[in-house]
Amino acid sequence: MRGEQTGTTGSIMDEFHTGEETAFVVDEVSAIIKESVEGAIGGNAYQHSRVNQWTTNVVEQCLNQLTKLGKPFKYIVTCIIMQKNGAGLQTASSCFWDNTTDGSCTVRWENKSMYCIVSVFGLAI
Repeated sequence: MRGEQTGTTGSIMDEFHTGEETAFVVDEVSAIIKESVEGAIGGNAYQHSRVNQWTTNVVEQCLNQLTKLGKPFKYIVTCIIMQKNGAGLQTASSCFWDNTTDGSCTVRWENKSMYCIVSVFGLAI
C-alpha cells in the first residue's frame, strides 16, 4: 500500500510540473496585452475615426501572441477604448468555469487622451 501512495504522489507531482507549461499565467498574458496596446495605439491622441481600427488591432495582436504560446486554451479577448472626458465607466465580468485550469486577465492602459481596457479569458481545452 505504501508503494502505491508514493507512486500516486509522484504522478501528482509530474502532473503539476507539466501543468505549469499549460497553465494560464496572468503575468504572461498581462505582458502580451500591454505590448499589443502599445503596438496598436502607442502615443496616439484619441481620434473617434480611428477607434474601430485600434480595437481591432489590439484584439488581433493579443490573439496572435496568445496562440503563439502554444497552450491548450480557447481565448476570448475584449477591448474598450474610451476618450478621457470626465465620464464614468464601470465594467464587470463573471465566469462559470474551472478555477484550476481556466483564467482571466484585465489590463487598464491609458495615455493623456484615452483609456484602453483589455480583458483576456482563457478556457482550457
